[in-house]
Amino acid sequence: MSEITVGELLIRCLKAEGIEMMFGIIDGAHVPFVVHAPRYGIRHINCRHEEGAVHLAEGYARIAGKPGVVFASPGPGGANMLAGLSSAHAEGHPIIAIAATRRRMTTDPDRGGAWQATDLVEMARPITKFSALVRQWERLPELLRAAFRAALTGRPGPAFIAIPDELFPMKVDASKAPVYPAAQYRMTSMGAGDPAWIEQAAEWLAGARRPFIHAGKGVLWADAAAEFVALGDYLAAGMSTSMGARGAAPEDHPRYFFLLDMQAAALARNEADVVLVVGSRLGEYDGWGMPPAWGDPAQQKTIQIDVDAGSIGLNRPVDLGIVADARAALTALLAAVKRKTQPRAEMADLARYRGLSAQTLAQARQYLAAAPTRGVNPGQMVAQTRAFSPRDAITVLDGGNTTLWGVAYHPIYEPKGFLYSVKMGYLGTGLPFAIGAKLAAPGRPVFCITGDGALGFNIMELETALREDVPVVVIVAVDESWGMERTAYTFQGFPPEQHVGVELAAQTSYDRIAQGLGCYSERVEVIEQFLPALQRAVASGKPALLHVAVDPALNADPPGYKQFRYIRTL
Repeated sequence: MSEITVGELLIRCLKAEGIEMMFGIIDGAHVPFVVHAPRYGIRHINCRHEEGAVHLAEGYARIAGKPGVVFASPGPGGANMLAGLSSAHAEGHPIIAIAATRRRMTTDPDRGGAWQATDLVEMARPITKFSALVRQWERLPELLRAAFRAALTGRPGPAFIAIPDELFPMKVDASKAPVYPAAQYRMTSMGAGDPAWIEQAAEWLAGARRPFIHAGKGVLWADAAAEFVALGDYLAAGMSTSMGARGAAPEDHPRYFFLLDMQAAALARNEADVVLVVGSRLGEYDGWGMPPAWGDPAQQKTIQIDVDAGSIGLNRPVDLGIVADARAALTALLAAVKRKTQPRAEMADLARYRGLSAQTLAQARQYLAAAPTRGVNPGQMVAQTRAFSPRDAITVLDGGNTTLWGVAYHPIYEPKGFLYSVKMGYLGTGLPFAIGAKLAAPGRPVFCITGDGALGFNIMELETALREDVPVVVIVAVDESWGMERTAYTFQGFPPEQHVGVELAAQTSYDRIAQGLGCYSERVEVIEQFLPALQRAVASGKPALLHVAVDPALNADPPGYKQFRYIRTL
């Protein structure tokens, strides 16, 4: 008999899935499995809040391209985790959430008055792809397989497992609960799709006069950015990405249409004769893939490639849907296109489209040129960050207006170089996303540009970054208010004296908070101080925070705000 504890069996299951890191807050119930993690090569990142732990795991998963694993304690710890799972569910992040529960004798079902008795399984069900309680230790490997299968099949998302705490220290015969590698129980690749469909798609693209291709996050999950751009280059096609897929095509590419370049992008999409959508559901930020942001599907050929059959034709009717792995499908599609046509040198009417782009750029320059009455122009802060950081830096945005400034003036050049809570606009994700990203890619610089309101949600994760030696740089745009809400009041015609609930304490010093936690920090009051401070922050080799006082009036009038409201009316 091969005798081990159930706690060690759990760690064996995670090791079989290739897990190298797990996140959470330590609890006495966790000891029987956490103690085995180092021996199996799994690093435990102890966080400061369970919601923050999920967001760390989300950032890690996005950059590492593998599931993030999070642990929580019974009752309140598991409940705290649920807020993070709502983010992972909306954003499509594969998170395996494991919560301990108190002994089944008193909690399954709750006899009334049982300590920390919470029906986490049912609470998690609407915001996960799978949720279950392990009632018998023999079923632990099976239910974990079900969780990983659900999280990684089709559109990614979170799965939840609850395990009674009395199971973990039990000594059991491991041979009675075999552990299998992923390839033996679930699909690890969908392949290139039906060859006949690939040929048909290639025929349409090769014959197109004005092809246009669009990438969603599925392109990044499949590591297919190079293949996406290669197909676009061969066809001289216009290219765009969803907000979450920024970096799938370099944003300085001559045929890339930027998110806020809405006039040019809409015209190019409307005039396209064949549209290829890869790894995107064409959601609200994409204008639902319909007019006026896109052409009439009845007048265009639309091809959609997605790993999730449920996403095909979800928001825009398609002429051809291909359920496939994005990388494999794009590779096969390019090969088929090459058999049918020669490479093209230029995109039809690109100069006309770029005339509209020039108008958008001229408007953007006006925002950058505005002189602050106090503090810093936030656009200049963002632009200098982009100019300073290398092309492969990972940029994380968080906040309301701060995000609009960040999108407008911080182009993304490399795949997996951008993180933001696109589907939810989930304030407080920025810092933990950044820490998770740096853990996944320690060799890449990571910058988090956040508002002061957003930072407050999970600011204590700075201590996590320090303790775990994760040198992220946090740039806080401090306008001493909920800036986007101030903008909303003004947009709706209310004068400043009627702006209720927008003020934050002016005496808050985020640099001193960071310093008190042991991180490097500086305060920036004018733009001339910013770049030297940023250089020193990176050179410190520590988690660093720059408190940047931004002009409240300029910050309340960010580029893209009207477009942000408009796109949500379509």
